Amino acid sequence: MSGRTIVVVGGTSGIGLELAKDVVARGDRVVITGRDLARTQEIAAGIGDGASAAAVDLSEPEGIAAALAGIEGPVHGLVLAAIERDANSAREYDIARARRLVTLKLVGYTETVHTLLDRLEPSIDTGIVLFGGGGEDPPYPGPTTVSTINGGVEGLIMTLALELAPIRVNALHPGIIGDSPFWASKPESVLDGYRERTPGGELATMADVVDAVQFLLRNRGVSGTSLYVDRGWRIT
Repeated sequence: MSGRTIVVVGGTSGIGLELAKDVVARGDRVVITGRDLARTQEIAAGIGDGASAAAVDLSEPEGIAAALAGIEGPVHGLVLAAIERDANSAREYDIARARRLVTLKLVGYTETVHTLLDRLEPSIDTGIVLFGGGGEDPPYPGPTTVSTINGGVEGLIMTLALELAPIRVNALHPGIIGDSPFWASKPESVLDGYRERTPGGELATMADVVDAVQFLLRNRGVSGTSLYVDRGWRIT
């Protein structure tokens, strides 16, 4: 072990889980979170001895401090990868779904940072990565709430990067990640359409996203920056 501890909020599946595995493979320790403690502990055990678990629901921010009380410092990296998908248009607006998603990302992300500040190593070597997404750039019909929140993530990293310096804060915006559980379940004809629009003809992968997160966690020269991982899809 290198002595570094990385907390991955939303580390029980998909990209978050792949990141957690990579953290341990590099010789660091990882704490993964999910909503269900027993399931999260089982997944952590499968990752290896360097992984441990905590249960937290970002959509209920009043409980975050108690949920994360068992995480011991120092913490050298925090990745907020917990997301939810929601199709919520202005014409058929669901206030409850919108409120939940706004709370989960903008309030839940910020409260998690606030909660762990006393354990985050106050160093330029410490990185925080917030997951946004590609819903706002370019926008597409339906995910009005998602587009708004992802734009809010960009604003959030600016204020946090200033407030928390020398700790570095950045955002990671995955595009269409072809081998992620969400996209891999789509019909091949749908994925082919996205591949045709992507420069180079191949979609980004979970490994691409994991590599980008590790870069943002470790590169001392990057803070207040949004990094897009989509192999250029957004520019076409």
